Amino acid sequence: MIVAVVGPSGAGKDMLIAGALQARPDLRLVRRVITRPTEAGGEDFDGVTEAEFAARLARGDFALHWQAHGLRYGIPRDQVARPGDIIFNGSRAALPAAVHAFPDLRVIVVTAPDAVLAARLAARGREAKADIRARLARARFALPEGIDAVTVMNDGTPDQGVARLLAALQPERA
Repeated sequence: MIVAVVGPSGAGKDMLIAGALQARPDLRLVRRVITRPTEAGGEDFDGVTEAEFAARLARGDFALHWQAHGLRYGIPRDQVARPGDIIFNGSRAALPAAVHAFPDLRVIVVTAPDAVLAARLAARGREAKADIRARLARARFALPEGIDAVTVMNDGTPDQGVARLLAALQPERA
């Protein structure tokens, strides 16, 4: 099983994924490659320069790659080639390419009400109010046509959100 978790900034995707990984040792996280410094914080990722990303892309190192918010993201081919269930933090805009790369891809949308998203984004302290408003406008982005997904509302406690994600990962939800 390959699962892409997508949703707006502030929805809590990384936190829910971390909780699911703790609860399900059989589930493996794909560590993304991103063109930003590793010390930028947030999720566990491999930070690379634009030149290194381009070289890895040219070598065919990525099973999937996309651009968003001025950064480039890659899903390493060697990580998805290993057996077992995997999960990665994806991009709604990259879903058509993801479905093409992984025909059996399961998509889970993690979201929350605008007020919750705004509060979480403000608490990060990384963005100005205008940037937060722009992110909230993008939060209403519809999934590309033909993409089926399960939605997880992350508007409660972390434990509630993780339980909802774990329920969405169950085979009968496929």
